[in-house]
Amino acid sequence: MDVISQGTFYNPTKGQMDLQEVLQELILYLKEKSERDYEIIIGCDSSAVEEPTFPVVIVVLRKKEGGRFFLTKVRYPAPRKFYNIHDRILEEVLLSCQLASWLRENFALAAKKADLKVSYQLQYIHADVGENGATKDMIKEVTGLILGNGFKPMIKPESFAASSVADRFA
Repeated sequence: MDVISQGTFYNPTKGQMDLQEVLQELILYLKEKSERDYEIIIGCDSSAVEEPTFPVVIVVLRKKEGGRFFLTKVRYPAPRKFYNIHDRILEEVLLSCQLASWLRENFALAAKKADLKVSYQLQYIHADVGENGATKDMIKEVTGLILGNGFKPMIKPESFAASSVADRFA
């Protein structure tokens, strides 16, 4: 088991839940309006403090109708520290890839078991890097890591799951 699948997730409507409950909520949400198209996106941000927190989010968009999110906060026990922005950004991307990989495998199985007949995509990981600022030199490294895990990267300003949703909880 990894740090993501062991964590507790938060949803503003449903409160605290484990990852299996998040999986079931995703399926219920997609079933509510199965004629719609959906996109499931993963993103992460971090705080720039001595012992950073990594809020990792699952955002499910019902295209042209809004969406929901589920968030977990990853904290590492002392003495593990992230001394620079490069290390923190790489950890954000690794955590996002870890959750996205788990979802890709487990959501497909749960959807089949629930006889879910809906159009959805689980292909994007939003990274908190962009052409401007301290992270501009990391774009190739970050996007390569995401592509190497079988997902499509999105960077600022399009990476709202990381730079807006997760950022609120960093």
